[in-house]
Amino acid sequence: MAIALGRESFFWHKVHSLTGIVPVGFYMVQHLTLNSFSLGGAEAYDRVGDAFYSLPFHVLLALEVLMVWIPLAFHLVYGMFITSRAQPNNMGTPYKWAHNKMYFMQRATGVFLMVFLIFHFVTTTLQVKLKGTHEVVNYEGMQAQFMSFGYLILIFYVFGVLASSYHLAFGVWNFCIRWGITVSNEAQARIQRFAVVLFVLLTMLGWAALAGFMKEQPSKVMTAQSGQVVAAVTR
Repeated sequence: MAIALGRESFFWHKVHSLTGIVPVGFYMVQHLTLNSFSLGGAEAYDRVGDAFYSLPFHVLLALEVLMVWIPLAFHLVYGMFITSRAQPNNMGTPYKWAHNKMYFMQRATGVFLMVFLIFHFVTTTLQVKLKGTHEVVNYEGMQAQFMSFGYLILIFYVFGVLASSYHLAFGVWNFCIRWGITVSNEAQARIQRFAVVLFVLLTMLGWAALAGFMKEQPSKVMTAQSGQVVAAVTR
């Protein structure tokens, strides 16, 4: 029985690691990339959104459910299970090694991301479904949301991008070890350096996308509407 449980845990840990890369990690990279069209202004950004939401409803829903919602929900829930059993030893002990700190940060960013992603889903995707229009997530809608509560929402997203980038970048490092891709110390050191570079690049990409929403003058109507939506969510 103990052996069976051990194998099951090993299996689900590997599945959890895999979903963090494919499809969740892939989706995050393309999501940040498409959002970076905000640097081209409202017209460029809205063109991307219009193309995405022009897909037939059943096709779009299937893509969202199968490629995003189910894998992400599993990754979040099982990630919380892993975190609940975690015993970080990088603080208050002599074991203050880099890998111990990475382990702690992976768990900490995961907890923060659960809150961040729920908020992001409720204020974007859920609003699109409820209102039957993607206007709430076009350039003006997102710009208005970021400016809500004296730019506090924007600051929240800045940290959300930072945490997401770290979690994915060092998740790649963990994935390569768990799946036996990097076995030697040299191979693990190389992928760790790659993770650092990936973390910086993803963070810069996400922050650039956020900065793009500050390029154009905001619409007072959209600002008021977005403020009402965010206020309703945070009550």
